[in-house]
Amino acid sequence: MLKQRLLTTLIWLAVIVLSIKFWFIFGLCMMFLIVAGLYEFFTMVEKKGFHIYKYFGIAIGAVIPLSILFKFELTKSWELLFIILALLILFILQFRRRDSTGSIVGISTTIFGILYVAWFFSFLIKIRYMPQGAGYVAAVLLITKSSDIGAYLIGSGFGSHALIPRISPKKSVEGAIGGIVFSVLAALASRPLLGFEYTHLVILGLSLGALAELGDLSESLIKRDCQVKDSGSFFPGMGGVLDLIDSLLFTVPAFYFYLSNVLK
Repeated sequence: MLKQRLLTTLIWLAVIVLSIKFWFIFGLCMMFLIVAGLYEFFTMVEKKGFHIYKYFGIAIGAVIPLSILFKFELTKSWELLFIILALLILFILQFRRRDSTGSIVGISTTIFGILYVAWFFSFLIKIRYMPQGAGYVAAVLLITKSSDIGAYLIGSGFGSHALIPRISPKKSVEGAIGGIVFSVLAALASRPLLGFEYTHLVILGLSLGALAELGDLSESLIKRDCQVKDSGSFFPGMGGVLDLIDSLLFTVPAFYFYLSNVLK
């Protein structure tokens, strides 16, 4: 398992480096991760017996990053308008069903999947479009994934106090602290990429580290509810696409907000 995890990590490191450097590869990776992540999410939820609009949700979720990649905006609030239109279409689709049982759950879950996976992760494209965007993308990936690595290493070696055992029995308080410490160190090491003052780097390390762990726990909560161990099996030793990007789903929008509002 460790060898598989290491091999998968090395392959993805190479893909990340290439995608940060080349726009075409970046776009392909974003589309793949979002579409595959949505497919895994909706497939997990289907196991609970809910009637959801799986392929409609995937299609709508794919349009969001495509519109950002190609800078297609009808209005300044195009994404919000798009989500409202998607909600209206979902109601129309529901009207066509003979059985109205579980309508609220089906519609709400479909919209949630679009927001949770497609919209949140698509902020990485907006970050890439910023001046010095390539460095920003590299930094947020490094800080976020350092939290995952720190939590795993410290938790495996020193974890003795369960964090939230009913959600994720293997996660420990020690691992959570280790993850945040690793994130702060990664943020400080990212100074050449970001060019921020040390105060901002520490704030980013603390906040993104905490959000990365919240993202990981949130996906664990979803998997626990759906009674699955991994979201998928696409990556040997690591699980599915959602297992790979779960910690980024909260850190990427937060990092974009920090860049756009706090540092502007």
